Amino acid sequence: MKKRNLLLAMLAVSPMLFCQCNGEKKEQVQEEVVTVVEEKVEPTMTLVWETPAELTTCESVLVDPATGTIYVANIDGDARDHDGKGFISIISKDGEILDREWVTGMDGPKGMGILNGKLYVTDIDDIVEIDIEKGEITNTYVVEGASFLNDIDVHGNKVYFSDMEKGLIHVLEDGEISILAEGQSSINGLRVDEDGVLHGLDGEGLKKYADDGTHEVLNSTVTGGDGLIILGDDNYLASRWAGEIWIIQGDSETKLLDTKDAQSNTADIGYLEEENLVFVPTFMKNKVAAYKLSY
Repeated sequence: MKKRNLLLAMLAVSPMLFCQCNGEKKEQVQEEVVTVVEEKVEPTMTLVWETPAELTTCESVLVDPATGTIYVANIDGDARDHDGKGFISIISKDGEILDREWVTGMDGPKGMGILNGKLYVTDIDDIVEIDIEKGEITNTYVVEGASFLNDIDVHGNKVYFSDMEKGLIHVLEDGEISILAEGQSSINGLRVDEDGVLHGLDGEGLKKYADDGTHEVLNSTVTGGDGLIILGDDNYLASRWAGEIWIIQGDSETKLLDTKDAQSNTADIGYLEEENLVFVPTFMKNKVAAYKLSY
């Protein structure tokens, strides 16, 4: 947890004079240390707004850090159907639907990532490339043998994406697709930190990956996650599709949101760092909900 100082540490130096037997005065330094008192801040999420229920089967939210544009991936039907009904929307940070059908013609769009002016989207067994300036699909990368592509993130010239059912993490680089890691347990959420280190959520928990695809488990309590946000300083935000959002802080974890009773899903979350806003796609509730995060 973040901690808020209530009293600043002070080092007071007070000189004390005393006389030696030879009459000379010497200065003795006495150090006084004032103890720092700290208060723990309990993490919370508070609902700020919800969009109208017009974002059909919304699965993922992505904030473009360069422009502030907020993209929403809408499956609009069954997540496995090749029906051409999927689309990408644009919403405002205040919950207004600015362009409901910005780009259409996909099947089951889910995870998104932005690289070099292109929006990359997982689409069941393809990676769709969208030219952001033109607002149109400019390329489709077929992933041979893919079963259920899900989340995506980017770093440098690499596009990382997960195949949840095959337990694979792929890399798209310079038009070529390779496998970074195999044997992952229903791997879903992916996120790359500012140092280029890949993190993921699967049935074993929160993982950190090396360049060769090996990993270490950072947290084994929050398993089966969907969306992942790296907050920094060993703080992570993780969503579970069924309706839970957790914050992981070092070696502890706290459930911040539980909407299972309301049958409102918490899929692949987005985050606006400047305002500590968490954008939650509610899947079958057909809207995005925004929460203020305090931690």
